[in-house]
Amino acid sequence: MKQKNFKNRNPLFHRITLLVLCTALALCVSCNPSGDKTPSADNTPSTEPQGIAEKSDYLVIPLTSGNTSPISAMSYDLLNTVVTIQLYDTADYDILNECFALIDRYERIFSKTKEGSEVYNINHSTETSFTVSDELRELLALSLSYCALSDGAFDVTVAPLTSLWDFTNLEHKTSAPANEAIRSALALVDYNDIQLNGNTLSLAKPGMQLEFGAIAKGYIADKVKEFLLLKGVRSGIINLGGNVLLVGEKPDGSAFNTGIQKPFEDRDSVLVAITELRDVSMVSSGIYERYFYDEDGKFYHHILDPKTGYPINNNLLQVTIISPTSAMGDALSTSCFALGVEKGMELVHSLPDVYAVFITSDGKLHFSDGYLENLPTRTE
Repeated sequence: MKQKNFKNRNPLFHRITLLVLCTALALCVSCNPSGDKTPSADNTPSTEPQGIAEKSDYLVIPLTSGNTSPISAMSYDLLNTVVTIQLYDTADYDILNECFALIDRYERIFSKTKEGSEVYNINHSTETSFTVSDELRELLALSLSYCALSDGAFDVTVAPLTSLWDFTNLEHKTSAPANEAIRSALALVDYNDIQLNGNTLSLAKPGMQLEFGAIAKGYIADKVKEFLLLKGVRSGIINLGGNVLLVGEKPDGSAFNTGIQKPFEDRDSVLVAITELRDVSMVSSGIYERYFYDEDGKFYHHILDPKTGYPINNNLLQVTIISPTSAMGDALSTSCFALGVEKGMELVHSLPDVYAVFITSDGKLHFSDGYLENLPTRTE
């Protein structure tokens, strides 16, 4: 399929596609809260988040003013993306500020590129055994479970490959890494070479590195939602650069209208589907997010196959996952993209309360079993 040349377009325009109608349409409803909604028991935290960072290197921009709900704010300085949080049943800006501080604290643990973070220090160490924080232990254990579930289509040790390809700096990128360099990096990629015993992390080979780019935003979004529920918030939207996590429903009791954008189109311009959702996560992974063309016009995107070291080529443009938690949606969107339509659908169908939409290169939408029956959806 012939594609336009999008090589110099801002990747943030693509990664925010999941906010779409979820935010715009939600703002059109009545802003008066209709009373507390009862959260899912599984999502109710028992303790407040601890140890929020005192030093902040990020700017939070209020998007609303006054002392009435809804309230919202955004930041361009966290998680290397645009973060937006909207709360519909509170006017307490302190809650919003604490949410952004919580995101900052987790980024200082999980970031691969932020110098001094826990993951950065592990990846730049010559050691192979580490005592990790409780937060990193929890995320790593969760990541390893998805590595096994996907049979390595999702791999938390893929950092040597992602660093080699470096899809974060694309302005002048016109060539793929050398085959020999890819082979060398592949030798360090295998989640089976990680052992996690309590808070002790052991790596089988020096030079192995951790990469949480395909799950950390989802995990952090879930932690923000836990915090909001603890604070009594029952209606809101958490959007971490396209990872959309809904808190309950709209104050009037209706669902959030959440859109899926057409790949390679500017955000909010062309939607392929709009689904009514409550209290769930929607996450997409696609080849339109970060990519480049080499000098011969060959297209390379950022979703790498941990088994070959090269971008996955399976006729897919995008996978969108609806799931109870955002970490699950984050990991599954990458896993299912790597597995392809047939095997990806098998994985989705094996999991309760998970739905998916696969978009193939011919523009067709492939819905998982039960999606259209259980989730009111209109296609464009």
